[in-house]
Amino acid sequence: MKNSLLLFLILLWIIPVNAQKRAMTTDDILNMINPGAALMSPDGSFVIYGKSELKWEDNKRETTYYYIPADSGESYQYIGEGGGSDLKFSPDGKFISLKRSVDDKQQLFLLPTKGGEALQLSEHKSSVSNYRWSSDSKKIYFKADVPRTSEEEKKYKAGYDQLFVDEPPNGQTEGNWNHIWVIDLETKEESRLTKGEHIIGGFDVSPDMNRIVYTARFENRRNQQYKSEIFLFTPADSSAVKLTDNEVPEGNINWLPDNMHIVYSAADDDKWELRQNKLWKMNVNDKSYEMISGNFGGDISSTYIKPDGKTIYFTGIEKTNTNLYSLNIDNRVVRRLTNKKGSLSVIDFDKNRSRFLYRLEDAVTPPDFYVADLNKPEAEIRLTDFNPWIQDSLQLADFDIVNWNSYDGLEIEGLLYHPDDYKQDVSAPLLLHIHGGPAGVFRNSFSPRYHVWAGLGYVQIAPNVRGSTAYGDEFLRGNMRDIGGGDYRDLMSGVDMLIEENQVDSTKMAVRGWSYGGILGGTVVTKTHRFKAASLGAMVSDWSSEYALGFNYDVRLWYIGGEPWSNPDGYRQRSPATHADNVTTPTLFLHGAKDRVDTPGQSLIFFTYLKDIGKADTRYIKFKREGHGFSEPRNQRVRDIEEIKWIQKYITGEEWTPWERKEKKEKNK
Repeated sequence: MKNSLLLFLILLWIIPVNAQKRAMTTDDILNMINPGAALMSPDGSFVIYGKSELKWEDNKRETTYYYIPADSGESYQYIGEGGGSDLKFSPDGKFISLKRSVDDKQQLFLLPTKGGEALQLSEHKSSVSNYRWSSDSKKIYFKADVPRTSEEEKKYKAGYDQLFVDEPPNGQTEGNWNHIWVIDLETKEESRLTKGEHIIGGFDVSPDMNRIVYTARFENRRNQQYKSEIFLFTPADSSAVKLTDNEVPEGNINWLPDNMHIVYSAADDDKWELRQNKLWKMNVNDKSYEMISGNFGGDISSTYIKPDGKTIYFTGIEKTNTNLYSLNIDNRVVRRLTNKKGSLSVIDFDKNRSRFLYRLEDAVTPPDFYVADLNKPEAEIRLTDFNPWIQDSLQLADFDIVNWNSYDGLEIEGLLYHPDDYKQDVSAPLLLHIHGGPAGVFRNSFSPRYHVWAGLGYVQIAPNVRGSTAYGDEFLRGNMRDIGGGDYRDLMSGVDMLIEENQVDSTKMAVRGWSYGGILGGTVVTKTHRFKAASLGAMVSDWSSEYALGFNYDVRLWYIGGEPWSNPDGYRQRSPATHADNVTTPTLFLHGAKDRVDTPGQSLIFFTYLKDIGKADTRYIKFKREGHGFSEPRNQRVRDIEEIKWIQKYITGEEWTPWERKEKKEKNK
């Protein structure tokens, strides 16, 4: 009887709380606190993390850094108003290095971990780029551009600023040769190490500090990343030896503790293949190498080498989930060390590789920072709770992973979102999401926009079509020479599945996507009239004209093949704008004016075609100051609001009224 009464009282308390929950809005997304950069102290005892918060009045976000014990506890602001970026601990743990802008140039600063102010270390004539600590914590190696001489600067400001395109070091935009420098912490003296004319990418310094490995290229054409090679530099005699000679871009270079071997990532060892990056081990003395990660079928990132040089830890994505993995360098065995249904992204390790810091989220849980010991990763310690109000006061979508067979029997996996109050009565509208890439992937991670759409009543499906990463090389190569073919049919087979299961109203369907999602979305509206609205962001509509302006290596090498002059029919037929006369779907175009990945003229082409043909309503919104991804909060809000207005207009037949932003309540904590 007592237990029944207790249950009744609990239910009375729970029901009103749930009843007060409301649907998520675009402003809730903007108001969220986002995790920033984070790092763990070398001894694993504490963590410094960034917290990104909206400054609406300034139309930006601002990151503040905090200190917290790794076993959790009270946090406090650690870095003052000056802030900083690219934070790193010295190996001995005595300093945190960071970069700040001084006279419009990024300079190195040092902050004692015991407390005090950050003091400027470098006074370089150009901005400090990426940098590395020496193993003895006495020096910092950094990359920086070759600055103009005073005479060159004078002429440049006088108007002699003409751009000689693709004449090194220029590409389509102004370029600079660069070098690796070293600065002594005690004397603050800087010394340039490398010589010659080159553009250096990543680099690493050997543990004994006697040699440096780096990637470099000697030209700057936009689609020739494959001309980058690995070099071995010896500071003692300023010699540089080329270690690779192929047509593959290598990256993520790290020394092993023996000072003789390096580990790096590359898709292949001969030519630039459409494959997921593998890890390779090379002996820099004789240039012999071997692939060491061949049995892992997912996507690899964030590698950390154990001090004994026998194990590599990495973040791995397999299908929709992300976890921590280990790779035994000797026997090449890969083991999954965590088993999260969601996204666990490793951020840092302690010096001994026994404790790790990570970011954790899933489709219905916003990201936060956690710490765990490697020998017992399931006993995690939560460090932050940035947005408790989201799950406390908002109605989030119901989420599931679904599978279906496409037209040719290939199994496709996707993310499915239902409104919180969803009833399977064939009345719900459908929104089809298409990811970027093509080698992108929808992960089991928190995407707040999907919850906003669920609050508006939409069932949503986000398919990982053929060509997506994290499903193995064969799946990744599934749309080679077939972009807009099999991937399109994968999308439609997922839509048909929902219709056959009576989950959605087939007369109320919309499609949206960004980048490749916008490109494939453009193909969708040229091939079918089934969608009543489309939103295409940062898309390409005409491959021939984009060949000279944007990225084209993946189209040229894999997705279409050849060039506009050698394969004109391929480029023409795979271009959505070619088939604009087929479009009857009302289509919205969204594009950043400074987008250099997919140039803004591409949306203008398709928009103009549709406008002149006159079969489909269309609108094009160009966002000033924005690139491929948007950074200004007000542009983000307008983008999302206008997209919702457009789709609601053609799905519900009504003029949707946007939420009014309440300035006084812009922080929900």
